Amino acid sequence: MSAEAQPEVIVRPVRDVDAEALGRVHAQCWHETYDHLISKAALENVSPRRLAELWTHWAAQGEDFRMSAALVDGEIVGFVGSGPARDKDAPRLRELYFIYLLDAWHGTGLGQKLFDAAIDEGEEAYLWVADDNPRAHRFYVRNGFVLDGATHTEPFLGETLTEVRFTR
Repeated sequence: MSAEAQPEVIVRPVRDVDAEALGRVHAQCWHETYDHLISKAALENVSPRRLAELWTHWAAQGEDFRMSAALVDGEIVGFVGSGPARDKDAPRLRELYFIYLLDAWHGTGLGQKLFDAAIDEGEEAYLWVADDNPRAHRFYVRNGFVLDGATHTEPFLGETLTEVRFTR
């Protein structure tokens, strides 16, 4: 490959065959995202195999669910998922469940491509994000979201994580 060649970057719907790779990337993203929020011991319990099982389930969801993977030169480097609101008092009908991208790809525009695959332009939606994740907060604000004042504490890997809600 010559120095000028650009990597092939695509965002496409998740497929059943992606589950194992998604599990690995999911585990790595959790380490990169939560190492400062969750103990090392809790993060060491993250099983790529268990996450792959979750992905097998998510990939089989209906059309209301938008699950996409970002690939660079054929390798999964991130993923996104949205679908029907899960909260009883949800402020919007669509919820962005998660968006994760390996640190190496932050700032490349790939996160935006993932986001756009899960949430339509101008579509009303909401999401929960770790309170102590300023990079993610800036990303959501750039995409028209605002903090609505709601917070909750979620069990996460046997510990707790405080999350804040953004709406658009």
